[in-house]
Amino acid sequence: MRTQVAIIGGGPAGLLLSQLLHLSGVDSIVLERQTRDYVEARIRAGMLEQVTVDLLDQAGAGARMRREGLPHGGVNLASEGESFRIDVEGLTGKQMMVYGQTELTKDLNDLVATRDQPLFEVADVALHDLEGAVPYVTYRKDGAAHRIDCDFIAGCDGYHGVSRQSVPVAGGQAFERVYPFGWLGILADVPPCDHELIYANHERGFALASMRSNVRSRYYVQVSLDEKLEDWPDERIWDELAIRLGDKAAAGMTRGPSIEKSIAPLRSFVFEPMRRGRLFLAGDAAHIVPPTGAKGLNLAASDVHYLHEAITAWYGNGAQAGLDDYSAKALARVWKAERFSWWFTSLMHRFPDTDAFARKMQVAELDYLRGSKAAQTVMAENYVGLPF
Repeated sequence: MRTQVAIIGGGPAGLLLSQLLHLSGVDSIVLERQTRDYVEARIRAGMLEQVTVDLLDQAGAGARMRREGLPHGGVNLASEGESFRIDVEGLTGKQMMVYGQTELTKDLNDLVATRDQPLFEVADVALHDLEGAVPYVTYRKDGAAHRIDCDFIAGCDGYHGVSRQSVPVAGGQAFERVYPFGWLGILADVPPCDHELIYANHERGFALASMRSNVRSRYYVQVSLDEKLEDWPDERIWDELAIRLGDKAAAGMTRGPSIEKSIAPLRSFVFEPMRRGRLFLAGDAAHIVPPTGAKGLNLAASDVHYLHEAITAWYGNGAQAGLDDYSAKALARVWKAERFSWWFTSLMHRFPDTDAFARKMQVAELDYLRGSKAAQTVMAENYVGLPF
């Protein structure tokens, strides 16, 4: 087969890039190793920055999000059960949107499916001649071997995907911080305890109250990496949330049976550069952020924005500058989001070496945030999403 852009990975990044390219008159083929049901069932982020919302509208994928999503104008921070609100919309003029990644992925899949995309359940994907003018991709589907010749390859296949692995060890540098704890998440069909998110810093560890809709809630508690799900029945999780979130949130919390539980490790990771020849990395293939601050999906969207602009300029008038600048431009935004996520994670979590002094520093910084409009503005600007 022949196409202009081969996209590896049929998650939100790959689907969004394919749709934007299509609207710009650029052909693409999306390869995904899992089934559509599997991709759409993955439980991931649900907080979208304003620029991500605008990009989904640009792609024609925003109609249901606009109907069913929950606009958020602020966020709550809690320390030892006492909370305060940061008026993000008042400080920045922008809102966030709560809309689950599972729903967003369904919307994008519905759009690209009209072009018989993606190609699901492909195996043994390999990338070839990345430094040449005509790279190509090989894979197997239904037992048969296939080849796609293309002009560019977009690696949107995540942290464990083949795209970044196709860059030689000497061809890039990885930066990583692995955190000594994880998030135990519970999803339940119960109304949220508050109409906005609550991030809680407690001496027992971090907790987060969030939602996917007005009738579906997502909660997290910080746990050590050696914890096992079977040791955390639903009732124990609800009890721990009530302690860490504080009395007011606990009073508004509706308990119910979990429909999904998982423990996710936390890491910060960046791979530089985000390009090798005709291969361009986007999303989790190039960077990971801890979920504190909800930047992962939003960073993937900003990568797609820059890459879409670069590719369409190349096809439109032969401009090479966007392609050459893609990695540096994307990384400038990535590192700022990494900084915010690292700072927010450090502020809200209890680390193994958090002694009495470190604990006092966390409490003092939260108290400073509570009383300083300038400090709140800095956080609000980063939380709602920096401009492209």
